[in-house]
Amino acid sequence: MYLKEGCSLLLKIHKPTRPLVLSSNPNLVPSLNPKPQTEPTQPILKESEVFQRLKHEPQLGLALEYFRSISNSRAFKHTQLTYTAMIEKLGSQCEMDGVQYLMHQMKLEGVSCSEDLFISVVKAYRRAGLAEQALKVFYRIREFGCKPSVKIYNHLLDALLCENRFRMINPVYVNMKKDGMVPNVFTYNILLKALCKNDRVDGAHKLLVEMSKKGCCPDTVSYTTVVSALCRLGKVDEARELACKFEPNVAVYNALVNGLCKEFKFEEALVLLVEMADKGLDPNVITYSTVISSLSDMRNVESALAVLAKMFVRGCRPNIHTFTSLIKGYFMEGRVSEALDLWNRMVCEGFEPNVVAYTTVIHGLCSVGNMRKAISVLHEMQKKGCSPNVTTYSTLIDGFAKAGNLVRASETWNNMMDCGCRPNVIAYTCMVDVLCRKYMFNQAQCLLENMTAEGCPPNIVTFNTFIKGLCEGGEVDWAVKVLNKMRDNGSLPNITTYNELLYGLFKVNRFKEAFGLVREIHDKGLKLNLVTYNTILNGFCRAGMTNETMQVFGDMLKCGTKPDTITYNILIYFFCKQGRIESAIQLFNSTGAAKEWCPDVITYTSLLWGICSSIGLDEAMVYLHKMISEASLLSYGMAKPEDYLLSVTLNNIWLQRLVHWASLEDAHRSIGSLRKSHMLCPLALC
Repeated sequence: MYLKEGCSLLLKIHKPTRPLVLSSNPNLVPSLNPKPQTEPTQPILKESEVFQRLKHEPQLGLALEYFRSISNSRAFKHTQLTYTAMIEKLGSQCEMDGVQYLMHQMKLEGVSCSEDLFISVVKAYRRAGLAEQALKVFYRIREFGCKPSVKIYNHLLDALLCENRFRMINPVYVNMKKDGMVPNVFTYNILLKALCKNDRVDGAHKLLVEMSKKGCCPDTVSYTTVVSALCRLGKVDEARELACKFEPNVAVYNALVNGLCKEFKFEEALVLLVEMADKGLDPNVITYSTVISSLSDMRNVESALAVLAKMFVRGCRPNIHTFTSLIKGYFMEGRVSEALDLWNRMVCEGFEPNVVAYTTVIHGLCSVGNMRKAISVLHEMQKKGCSPNVTTYSTLIDGFAKAGNLVRASETWNNMMDCGCRPNVIAYTCMVDVLCRKYMFNQAQCLLENMTAEGCPPNIVTFNTFIKGLCEGGEVDWAVKVLNKMRDNGSLPNITTYNELLYGLFKVNRFKEAFGLVREIHDKGLKLNLVTYNTILNGFCRAGMTNETMQVFGDMLKCGTKPDTITYNILIYFFCKQGRIESAIQLFNSTGAAKEWCPDVITYTSLLWGICSSIGLDEAMVYLHKMISEASLLSYGMAKPEDYLLSVTLNNIWLQRLVHWASLEDAHRSIGSLRKSHMLCPLALC
């Protein structure tokens, strides 16, 4: 995709192609220099020699050439053992055409297939993500001189489970019982995992009962599977009740601790750690890391460090996941230097960072805009032989997008493609955001079309990102067309989609269409969120629709959506603009006294502007001193530059009104007050 001079975007993965190792010839791989074959009087090679050579040959191509050459020379007739070695080697690299060919050759030569070999074939299909093909081969099992067994059925069920082919699992299980096979504990555990994976916990409970009735006692894996599913679904109490029916092990406690942490019940989770110790069970690194990770995610690093200390006291050594969680927590709290310090100490202690750890640090650095350091960590990662994954690249693309650096974002995308790393929907969405930020909507559209062509269709977030970019760029008609395309693709718009479109329509004063969209939201039964209410309120205020504005505000309160600072700023500015200063002051005083929100610089700017315009200086002075006494954010210590610029705006508005209404002496007195409170910058006097 062409972006601009010297900058283009790759849409195809550049990956070295692998030559075809098998042909359709009767010979497995035809020799480039065929030589006349002689008939040996007797086999020269022993089975054990051929097997060892095939098993220990690291290069697939050489192993295959050796396999073919000795077969064509007739120095050796391949046996079940040598076929097994070659098929397993092909299967380990997902060369399924080769596996199928050799299975066919075995059948032609009358070499029977053993149970272990057939299991190897099923495992190869599983590894290649071709569970359905494994099922088709299984239905022909007797053609290969092999009979179904419980072990083979278990591996087949496991292959289907890996791809969550839930609808195929039950028929195979029924067929298994028809074949006279008695399911064992491994069979039941696979079925339990399938049920729990699909949130069918009630069915899993029934299966536990069936196991006991059939004389197959559930083991630790059985109970842990169900307990973990219950915790994942937020049914921690049921999980604990089930855990009381057997002697829980560490894995079960880990599942319970994880469930409690997800519900932010950290005290109960810590009680479980004590309970484990009382029962003679030592919490392991997973137990502690689960608690540390949850506390870090809640931006409570200090408590997480206390758990780490307890971990050391118990003699449990932390792992890379433990430290990664703490580093993430530091970054979330904005404690960048401490995060990097912990990272350096971790590396010095001999912990080898993995791709998740590196990506966590890169994400933390990108979140604070330190792209140079993020790239430095990426280079260090590659130097240590740890390949970045799609999440790593997506994080960097997003970081460069937020920094407004299209060229580096595009270069990162191209590096990802060159490395053979297939972009996922998140990576595509980040790149769409990059293009939209630079108003390159045609290129973004092209990228969306490429997603579908590459078998990675855009999701609701991708569409919303594109619609947001279009609306911010004033391309509202285009955004509406994208909405219609979403519906055609079967991707239903959500409330975020409508929020972006409402913003776009109100921005260009297309009120009639915006009001129609509001009706559509209600007709579809979508629940309005805070952003929706604020967008609609702002739109109605822009249109001067007082009654409708107050009705929406009333609906907002009735539905239990708590207004925020933006909501009150919209209403206060609206009242001031209409000259309804009393209403603005009343709203400010009543909600402020109730501590429902915290007025910011925009609030005071609107209010002071309105009071100066409609009432007079004395009343405005009351609110100016209120702002000073409450130590508002209007100071040189502000965290964000935009707040400082807004304070300059406030000062200029105030001084202009002051000079207009009062004497120069009064103006100088007010300037002195502002200077003492560090609220007045020199620019205010320009």
